[in-house]
Amino acid sequence: MRRRTGRLRTALTVVAAWSALAGAALAGAAPASGAPDGGPPGFHRLAPGVRYTEFDIPAAKGVAHAHVLSVDLRNPRVSVDLLHPGVVAARAPVSRLADAQGAVAGVNGDFFNITETQHPGVEATGASVGPAIAGGRTLKAAVPDGQRFGPALPPGTSTRDVLGVGTDHRARLDSLALDGSVATTETRLPLGGLNQYALPVGSVGAFTSDWGTVSRVRATCGTDTDRAAPCSTDTHEVTVQDGRVVSSADTPGNGPIASGTTVLVGREAGAQQLRKLSLGERVTVRHRLVAAASRIPYRFVIGGYPVLRGGQPLAGLDTTTAAVRTAAGISDGGRRLLLLALDGAPEFRTGLTIAEVADAMRELGSMDAFSLDGGGSTTLAAREPGSTMATVRNHPSGGAERPVPNGIGVFSR
Repeated sequence: MRRRTGRLRTALTVVAAWSALAGAALAGAAPASGAPDGGPPGFHRLAPGVRYTEFDIPAAKGVAHAHVLSVDLRNPRVSVDLLHPGVVAARAPVSRLADAQGAVAGVNGDFFNITETQHPGVEATGASVGPAIAGGRTLKAAVPDGQRFGPALPPGTSTRDVLGVGTDHRARLDSLALDGSVATTETRLPLGGLNQYALPVGSVGAFTSDWGTVSRVRATCGTDTDRAAPCSTDTHEVTVQDGRVVSSADTPGNGPIASGTTVLVGREAGAQQLRKLSLGERVTVRHRLVAAASRIPYRFVIGGYPVLRGGQPLAGLDTTTAAVRTAAGISDGGRRLLLLALDGAPEFRTGLTIAEVADAMRELGSMDAFSLDGGGSTTLAAREPGSTMATVRNHPSGGAERPVPNGIGVFSR
């Protein structure tokens, strides 16, 4: 594992730095700094508009050690996008993803289908839970709430919740729902999924070349409320190429999907509908993600769940379970993104509760904050000026980076 060991700051120093940063951000003023690009106090410059720091956080169950990136989205040389291995059903370490895509820095992203112990013989896909958009292109939609991996969602949230950056270069929290259909000359079926490791019961899902080569069987396992429920025994798959049905099968398959080809997978009622399609029949598959709040198109979106809105923690956040965490915060009206990753080294493994994460992000000046995957996935990687490779700044819980399906990449020209 590539790692840079940084010095620890004392809790007293950190509280003072937090107060200065939070006070400036909440007042709407530019944070005081001797840096020419106006970076926050206590941070050092990695690239134009991108700064990094680390510090201790006193918490109820022990001291946690945090690593934070401050990303100035007002800087025209800075952008944020999805780190991913090129397909949805694949994983790679954050540092490798950052190097492959030329990112200055990045953190791990969404929770994902990490294991399938409940379904013997079924392959874990490695695919993420929530919606994903990279470079303005939709990669996938969200699985049903009961099919997610990760800690319990706070009341009122769902797998459709996202952190995104729009074409206006502002970060915001939102919710993205799938809107799609499968249409023939005689009927129109609603589309229940797009490149998802789990489909709603009775639905039809679409898989494209963005899915990858992993088996699509997992999409028909579990139910909307029980991830561990048995796989469906009533399934059907249809391949649509250049707008026509070219093949069908009763069991979902695997292998690469060619560009311009869509594989439709149905379970229960959805399978019964797909069986009515005949070879050569013309089929039109349409899909898009619809935002609940913003009318600004998104160039980047990642899944997780909100913990802070409008400067206030969400009701019902867990106050007892401390763990290693990754989180993102939004400040300055969406013009600054704060990315936090905790150390997983033995002396800091107690971590933070989700309620403490919300408090920490608020102290850093965030008005909105979003929890990402934690535990062994938590990774923050960044490269120093002049370097061509990102190094891991935190200490991952497992002693090395865990391969993950996606992350938040920070780019600076």
